[in-house]
Amino acid sequence: MSGTTAPQTRLDPRYSDETATPPPWPETEARLSSAELFWISTVRPDGRPHVTPLPAIWSHGALHFCTGPEERKARNLAQNPQVVLTTGTNTWDKGYDLVVEGEAVRVSDDDRLRELAAAWEAKYGSFWHFEVRDGHFQHGSGHAVVFSVAPRTVFGFGKGEPFSQTRWRFD
Repeated sequence: MSGTTAPQTRLDPRYSDETATPPPWPETEARLSSAELFWISTVRPDGRPHVTPLPAIWSHGALHFCTGPEERKARNLAQNPQVVLTTGTNTWDKGYDLVVEGEAVRVSDDDRLRELAAAWEAKYGSFWHFEVRDGHFQHGSGHAVVFSVAPRTVFGFGKGEPFSQTRWRFD
């Protein structure tokens, strides 16, 4: 799992300015932790892609997100747990974009879910208050399942001077 060992880091010279250097992994983790919005890409059973925005929490070396069990992304993950989560800025010449590839694994331990629920509320405010029962987040009259995505590969795209493309790979 990421977070326990340093990833292999490689700056791709084909897409990077000569003066670019790869950001240290702790700096990248800080970007993942502070990002408010992510776009998740899953695959429908017929092979078509599905993309939707959502909030996520970086905790214990993985991104965590929640969804209703009947929502499209949850149904897609039941068939194919491979996902991509992206975050960054909607600008061409400034900011930093991140792409996280990995497998979505269901989190159902109530103690761990309580930790994540507290992290959600601390990051996003009281609108994102969750109770935890029977392996689910409870919110109002509905409930949600929680998934963890430990990165297999992360790509970073530095925009502006210097432009860069970095890849972090985890064993």
